[in-house]
Amino acid sequence: MRPPLPSLNALRAFEAAGRLGSFKDAAAELHVTHGAISQQVRLLEVWLGAPLFERHNRRVVLTSAARAWLAQIGPLFDQLAQATARFGLPEAVPRTLAVNAPATFTLRWLVPRLEKFRARHADIEVRIETSNEPVESLKDTFDIVIRGGPDTFYGYAMRPFLAEERLPVCSPTLLERLPLGAPEDLRRHTLLHTSSLPRVWPDWLAQANMPAITPAAALTFDHFYLTLQAAVDGMGIAMGPTALVADDLAAGRLVAPFAGPRLPSRSYCTYVADEKARDERVALFRSWLEHEGDEFASAHDA
Repeated sequence: MRPPLPSLNALRAFEAAGRLGSFKDAAAELHVTHGAISQQVRLLEVWLGAPLFERHNRRVVLTSAARAWLAQIGPLFDQLAQATARFGLPEAVPRTLAVNAPATFTLRWLVPRLEKFRARHADIEVRIETSNEPVESLKDTFDIVIRGGPDTFYGYAMRPFLAEERLPVCSPTLLERLPLGAPEDLRRHTLLHTSSLPRVWPDWLAQANMPAITPAAALTFDHFYLTLQAAVDGMGIAMGPTALVADDLAAGRLVAPFAGPRLPSRSYCTYVADEKARDERVALFRSWLEHEGDEFASAHDA
């Protein structure tokens, strides 16, 4: 009879948290919640009858005994992975995950990050379609629907994962040609609009105490990604959602001429029918989105 062993899930949680020195990073690596890692570690501590970590605010430090134990069990996970690979298991058949999301969000935020999910979960084939159709009409076709929120739909589980605000953005070449020192200088510029978002500019101008300003010209597009592309091309000034223009601002394709005001905007949320909420593929993708949203928030709040 072999001596009893603790739960493999608990061991994986401890190994990842000990190696990374963070419950949050361990949760991201294993695609579970921070609470799940904390719970598994507590269960392991109860099983062992001894603490494994010293808690210091937002960081954790291994006890000396736990550090020695980790040094012994860490290589065992590597050996297990290598032995499994050598066994020559048949290649897994990809499991399809159907996702529906708005086009501009997909193009500017989701697609640039999607390779990170695919690298971790090669056995999950993500199929993405874009639309703005109502959530309820997509129930039978898609596993996850991404929309603004938070909203409540009967029979759906909603979880937010990405917050943003809106502020004016334009190309740096346009700003060199027609500088913007204050919101009243918008009188000399072309304002770029999206037909489905008619209140964005008026609401921002009201917050900037310039509700009656008349710009030099206006251009209206039927899709938001066209509005943002027009801003990149120097055609005028658009109201840019911070999450969707962050890469352009970082690369210098766009600049934000004013630090504020920042117009509050709806968060991006996942909506999943109750009967699909326990699907492993759905859980992994939702957790990954929430991790990416946290990473984005941390990088841009710093």
